[in-house]
Amino acid sequence: MQPVHDPIARAVIESAADAIVAVDHRYRVTVWNPAAERMFGWSAAEMVGRVPPIVPGELKAEHNAVQERLLTRRNGDGAGQISIATRRFHRDGRLIDVRIDTSLLKDGAGTPLGWVGVYHPVEEDEVLRHHMAERARLVRRLNDIVADLNTELGLPEVLDRITAALIELTGADAGGFVRIEDDRLRLVSMHGLPDHMRGSGADLRSSLVGELLRSGKTVKLASGEQRLGDLIWSELPGLHTIALGLSYLHNRPYGALYALFSGRKVGHTELELLELLAGHAGVAVGNAVAYAEVVRQRAHERAVIDASADGIAVLDRDGVVRQWNPAAHALTGVPAKEAIGAALIFDPPPPGEELTVELPSGVWLSVLAAEIEETGERVVDFRDVSEAKALEEAKDLFLATTSHELRTPITVVQGFSSTLVNRWDELTDDARRAAVATIAERAQSLGRLVEHLLLGSRAGADELPVTIETFDLGRVLEGVVAGFRSLSPLHRVELEVSPDLPPARGDAMATDIVLGQLLENAFKYSPDGGTVLVRAWPDGGHVIVTVEDEGIGIAPGDHERIFERFVQGEAGDRRRFGGIGLGLYIVRRLTEAQGGAISAHPATSALAEAARSAGPRPAAAPDCAPAPAVGGRPYSGVPSGQVEAGPLRHGRAPRPGPGAGTCMRLVLDCGD
Repeated sequence: MQPVHDPIARAVIESAADAIVAVDHRYRVTVWNPAAERMFGWSAAEMVGRVPPIVPGELKAEHNAVQERLLTRRNGDGAGQISIATRRFHRDGRLIDVRIDTSLLKDGAGTPLGWVGVYHPVEEDEVLRHHMAERARLVRRLNDIVADLNTELGLPEVLDRITAALIELTGADAGGFVRIEDDRLRLVSMHGLPDHMRGSGADLRSSLVGELLRSGKTVKLASGEQRLGDLIWSELPGLHTIALGLSYLHNRPYGALYALFSGRKVGHTELELLELLAGHAGVAVGNAVAYAEVVRQRAHERAVIDASADGIAVLDRDGVVRQWNPAAHALTGVPAKEAIGAALIFDPPPPGEELTVELPSGVWLSVLAAEIEETGERVVDFRDVSEAKALEEAKDLFLATTSHELRTPITVVQGFSSTLVNRWDELTDDARRAAVATIAERAQSLGRLVEHLLLGSRAGADELPVTIETFDLGRVLEGVVAGFRSLSPLHRVELEVSPDLPPARGDAMATDIVLGQLLENAFKYSPDGGTVLVRAWPDGGHVIVTVEDEGIGIAPGDHERIFERFVQGEAGDRRRFGGIGLGLYIVRRLTEAQGGAISAHPATSALAEAARSAGPRPAAAPDCAPAPAVGGRPYSGVPSGQVEAGPLRHGRAPRPGPGAGTCMRLVLDCGD
């Protein structure tokens, strides 16, 4: 026995007639008095510091329940102990019938230190032997019930099994479990009571549960007709006694077990069993609540994973896919039934790192990985960055192309400027004029390039300034065509305008830029020359303008792509034609800003003819009032002094050969 510093307390313990055994929170003996030595056969020197081997295996659940019950009792509990009749091992292996009064051992500050039990020997008469045998049977059955409870995870099922076990163990005529919900009680499980009572409620404060909570105890017996008549339990005919025990969850009252007796009398054993069962019920309910929370969290996590726009895969320790959300299917094309149980279709990065991978489908993914340390699993998150990847490549191409386009005219300007500065006196007047003309032409090229860059930037930011009004489309066409007729001796520009062409509704300057870019492209992509035919005619509430050339045409599949930023046709060597790939992007943005539409078609005979009735259409324009004619201006890259208005042709122009050239189709709203 560990030394007791108070000599009086030590004398009391050593001279006590009953065995006194104290254990710490690790169940090791701290006190083993002489009476304990006589009762169990082990000396104090043999037992102090050890877990005492006196509890039979079938009674360990009972022993643990008593200790757990004492730990969960509220502060201020008047009784402070639990008394049970049970059996314990002697050193020689025989079982001893004892009654144990167990209390919680605390220090001066109220902190639990362990438990202390006072063991009283029991007379072995025949009645007591029968009682102990029956009690042992019930305890064994309690062990089975506890094991059964721990296999059930659903809270309603756990409560129903607890109620049924209560009836079996105590012999009660009916029973139930009430849950404490704030200041109310609710009957959540029952046995032997009418079905309509399930879910019934009662006030907590005025109930027996409220009285029990205020008493600081964990079990209670109630009897008397007047007290019982006001309770919901009066539904049981002949009810004379109620035994109830509190059940705790996380050291807080969760509910109470009711055992209702209308026939047999209630004894001390029934109350003990009720208290033990209530203690185990708290553990089982805690497990069920924890399981329900885990299920809820997993359902929440599954909902978040399934709703995520990112692809998410969960891999086990071996790298095998265990979860695969819908976004992962959409991004990779691999359904969950094929992905789960197999390896990931791409190599994930190390945890905490990011990796960009390309799938066989051409989709680029940005991949992140994180490790779940507790399970060794890895969560792989991936999203589609194909657009960003394409934009990055387009940016690199744009920078390279722009550098090239700027370098050529700047080099020419620098070269001719140096020649004029260093050899002015040696050059003839014609040579000087030619050099100045070359510098002026290259300066105009630089001006057009800068204008395209500015327009492209504004188009990308949706900041293109347009003024929607009615204007004379015929005059704009004349000005643009006249400006281009004198630019190339290899090209012949013809204009075909319907006599009944109405005014258009849009921005005259924006339309001038659009038509100028279309004609410039027609010249650029027909390097061997040929006819460029511009036509315009009314079509319902719209006016149609087409620009057709006899050039190299557009590769199949690129008729929409050429309107994207930094994209040129793939036919031939793109450096052969130069440019930065912003022209048609600006054309589309300017056209759409006016409420119009632009499209590209092969200039075959059949498709050119179909261009009169096919292609994208804008929304129908509202009814228009007559508007003043708005004069067009020449294309911005052509000095106004070079513009010569040419005659209009009202007839059919020669058609390009089948399969050659491009037809650009512009649709604007009618201004009438």
